[in-house]
Amino acid sequence: MGKLVWLASYPKSGNTWVRAFLHNYIVNADTPHSINSLVDFSVAECAAAFFGTPGEVMDPHTVQAKRPEVHAELTRLHDDLVFVKTHNANLSVHGVSLCTPGVTAGAIYIVRDPRDVALSYAAFTGKDVDEIIDFMGNDGAANASDGVQVFELLSSWSSHALSWVAAPRRLLVRYEDLLADPVRGFGRVIRFLGAADATPEPERLHRAIAFSRFDTLADQEAREGYQASGARCGKFFRSGKAGGWREKLSAAQAAKIWAAHGQVMEKFGYPQN
Repeated sequence: MGKLVWLASYPKSGNTWVRAFLHNYIVNADTPHSINSLVDFSVAECAAAFFGTPGEVMDPHTVQAKRPEVHAELTRLHDDLVFVKTHNANLSVHGVSLCTPGVTAGAIYIVRDPRDVALSYAAFTGKDVDEIIDFMGNDGAANASDGVQVFELLSSWSSHALSWVAAPRRLLVRYEDLLADPVRGFGRVIRFLGAADATPEPERLHRAIAFSRFDTLADQEAREGYQASGARCGKFFRSGKAGGWREKLSAAQAAKIWAAHGQVMEKFGYPQN
């Protein structure tokens, strides 16, 4: 079995939140772990530095040719499991897997209601919500190489979610469930990473949850900034709530998302209204 544990999600679905929790649980300190130190125990797979010279803009063929070697090198970062953040769909491009199976130990897939994703992603990119809704419905949707990161194939929100649900040894975590019952939700994450019948240490679990609360992360960003933000418009940690789409999306926008993704949304328990 491999060593990489993919922390996978469509953008703006809670990936950084889960990373913050894991770091606080692992460190088990008396103060919150800095959001600017999340690379202590996890890495972003798309970082250009892993693939070549930072600043070099590589084409998808070149990136895909390097991906298996890069993923093998990532296994050497730690003696134990290596947590790897990715927004890639669990698909192949140019005949090469975006997430190399041979070095994979498992995956934690975080899914969020795409209507809330659309709002958060639009604010993050500074783009119009309607443009983001169209992007999320495109099976060819991707983030291009820019010298800081290599390209990522997101695909559509539906294809992204289905690709990871089909992955072997994966834990599905709904963003909304983490908000509603963080002790149960994050406890499932810890049990997935250890023995199936393992019980997380209650005090340690509660402290890690408290130290990774949204208001704690937002306060850190306000005081220290968030170096890995990449946000083009304002803050990375905005509201962190569920269901905001009901007040902020137009009826036409919500209907368009449902028309594109409703069948898959229902699989994850997201109702039409």
